Amino acid sequence: MELKEFAKDVASRINSFMESYINKFDDDAPELKESMRYGLLLGGKRARPLLVYATGLALGQSIEKLDYAAAAIECVHAYSLIHDDMPEMDNDKLRRGHATVHVKFSQTVALLAGDALQTLAFEIVSDEKSGLSDRAVAKLTRLLSTKAGYQGMCGGQAIDLASEGKHLSFDELRLLHSKKTGALIRAAVLMGAACADNATDAQIEKLDEYAKWTGLAFQVWDDILDVIGDTAVMGKTQGSDISLDKSTYPALLGIDKAKEFAHECAQKAIASLKDLAIDTSLLEQFALFAVNRDH
Repeated sequence: MELKEFAKDVASRINSFMESYINKFDDDAPELKESMRYGLLLGGKRARPLLVYATGLALGQSIEKLDYAAAAIECVHAYSLIHDDMPEMDNDKLRRGHATVHVKFSQTVALLAGDALQTLAFEIVSDEKSGLSDRAVAKLTRLLSTKAGYQGMCGGQAIDLASEGKHLSFDELRLLHSKKTGALIRAAVLMGAACADNATDAQIEKLDEYAKWTGLAFQVWDDILDVIGDTAVMGKTQGSDISLDKSTYPALLGIDKAKEFAHECAQKAIASLKDLAIDTSLLEQFALFAVNRDH
């Protein structure tokens, strides 16, 4: 299947799944419920759910069991964006072409919406209706918590905030982004594998290597788009990294070298999948998409 068609199917499937989950909640706190729905269903590429599905399906898992891991990681991603956009962080007014959650509602509601989506992720991943084995659920919970917490995304965000106005070295910048962006990309691939009890250690090692390089390629290209992208196409403000005086790959390497490095990372990701003896075509297409997209 072509990635574009698969991505469209994934977006439709995961949006319906997540919306049904939110709709089950009572209406005791209607503004919180609506802000959660807004932040979660605002749009986006659904890249992390796509990686969960692509990996899990390649390893022979049913799509129904993958729904829960895919929704859980998207909840974590959505919460991180809500908090990242707030005045205390990047103070962004636009996300996916719409007002950010704290602008549409309020800062206090946005803070709670992010908190609630984070906990919803673990509610979903541990849902008994998933049909996943206890072993798989334990793996998923640990992956999500470690890759989203201090050792992953949150740690990366802290480094990012502390680095504003400073000029990081290449290695320092790579460490920052391996946590801030790369950790959840890795989590998505590894969670897809964790849903498949038949995945071997050798397969997981190769998939993790793929995820590391893909996450890096994805972030380098995000940095490039912040310089050359179109706000209307990206759905977020172009030049926001520059305005916050953040260290980026284009600032460090120049645009042309940054593009070259991003494509090198994508090719290394694809090479990591060699000899896996499963259909990795969607994963390979995603690595190329990561460095050829306009949003």
